[in-house]
Amino acid sequence: MRWFLLEVDGPWGHSAFLNSHKTLDPALGLRIARHVESADMRLLAIRRPGRARGEGRWRWAIVDSRVGSTSIHWGEVDAPADVLDVPLDGSSGTSSNVPIVAVCTHGLHDKCCAVRGRQVIPALTDRYADLTWECSHLGGDRFAGTMIVFPEGLYYGNVDESDAPSIVDAHRRGLVEPQFLRGRSSLSAEVQVAQDHARRMLGDNRIDTLHPISTHRDHNRWTIVLDHDRHSVTVVLEEGVSEPITTTCSATRPGSVRTYRLVSMA
Repeated sequence: MRWFLLEVDGPWGHSAFLNSHKTLDPALGLRIARHVESADMRLLAIRRPGRARGEGRWRWAIVDSRVGSTSIHWGEVDAPADVLDVPLDGSSGTSSNVPIVAVCTHGLHDKCCAVRGRQVIPALTDRYADLTWECSHLGGDRFAGTMIVFPEGLYYGNVDESDAPSIVDAHRRGLVEPQFLRGRSSLSAEVQVAQDHARRMLGDNRIDTLHPISTHRDHNRWTIVLDHDRHSVTVVLEEGVSEPITTTCSATRPGSVRTYRLVSMA
């Protein structure tokens, strides 16, 4: 997955790009969203923690989270309309090897993100102020507080203020925190689940391991082969559907989600 992060320094509506009338013209926000999506990228609003500074800055980052292609390029435009002229192929901007830690605080999309996400921010800024950003809706609101660490695009959930700094500590050592890891954004759900089972079996928390070699589906059964230090791990999963659950804090009725049951691993 490739991402386009745009600094939108101000209050966000239900959609950060379509409903933030005080911060970004909705018609322009729609054009930006379509521009980014046409390049098969995901758009994310970011802002520095705290009250809007009114600096009028429109910083952006192009992030490639695909295995073997990870990168971050930062740039800045004078006005939001200029975003439409930014090449989306990663050829512009300044390359950076500094991680980006983005915590979802998008309260008008789901109130849990405002409550639980904002609780995480102070602990992160105390240790990693330069790395930390608030971000718009990531998904998986029922796992709030949620955060993502770039460039790898590692989703974390059920994070509180005591957990967040240790996640960043581990990342800087090339490790994940499996207790909170929800998966890598560039990988499919079944591969993410297979990696989780393999990590637990092997006790291997390195970021750069267990990459998918092959994925095969036969009806509701998945066979995923993962690379591990020149060897392979084969994980077989059975896909199903959960009982109705509350999928977001703002949900008015329960919904079902996909599930993956471990069948075998060798």
